[in-house]
Amino acid sequence: MSIEFVDGQTVMEFVNDSQAFEKWTNEKFKTLDADADGVLSRDELQKRVGKLSSMKFDLQSKDEINSLYDLLFNKFDVDKSGTIDPDEFRALMKEMMLAKARGIGNSPISIIVHGDSLLMRAVQHASNTI
Repeated sequence: MSIEFVDGQTVMEFVNDSQAFEKWTNEKFKTLDADADGVLSRDELQKRVGKLSSMKFDLQSKDEINSLYDLLFNKFDVDKSGTIDPDEFRALMKEMMLAKARGIGNSPISIIVHGDSLLMRAVQHASNTI
């Protein structure tokens, strides 16, 4: 973990660098794909997401958590296969990170980031250290 200054533009530039962003999402996808079958099931996501600090959600109840997964699968499981494939995962991460970028805005904020998080990769990308 480290404390970094991040603004929305830094995050947007990283997300819009398709080669760097695809590399990061592929790495994250492999981390989440516990059975290495090339897709993420709802069970895999529920078991693994809580362990990844860059993807935690502040939810209070099991119903809220189930609603979140229903929303994710309804929106991002485009082919309605019941799983999230790498392209669908990339679209999910892009939308989440662009929302974070809009939330951060143009003024830099000081934030604690983890070494393998998207925000850390965005900072590293901005300083050309990846």
